[in-house]
Amino acid sequence: MRVLTTPRFDRSVKKLQAEEKRALDEAVKSIISHPEVGELKKGDLAGLRVYKFRCNREQMLLAYAANRMEKVIILLAYGTHENFYRDLKQ
Repeated sequence: MRVLTTPRFDRSVKKLQAEEKRALDEAVKSIISHPEVGELKKGDLAGLRVYKFRCNREQMLLAYAANRMEKVIILLAYGTHENFYRDLKQ
């Protein structure tokens, strides 16, 4: 399974501390092992999935798109719930 990232995702990951980075790595491993684990979105975000997990007592969201036929996962965005979906639509 190939994992690709977007520039937006890379910018948000660059700012993380070590503990947050470990939690994100675990979330990515979960997604790689079970690509359908995230909640499938509807409407404007149709086709995307969002995986929710906890880090430092705060809920974090990880948006991704998975294509099982091509065996590719594209990590789109990472952050807290505040303005996450609004920014993801842009």
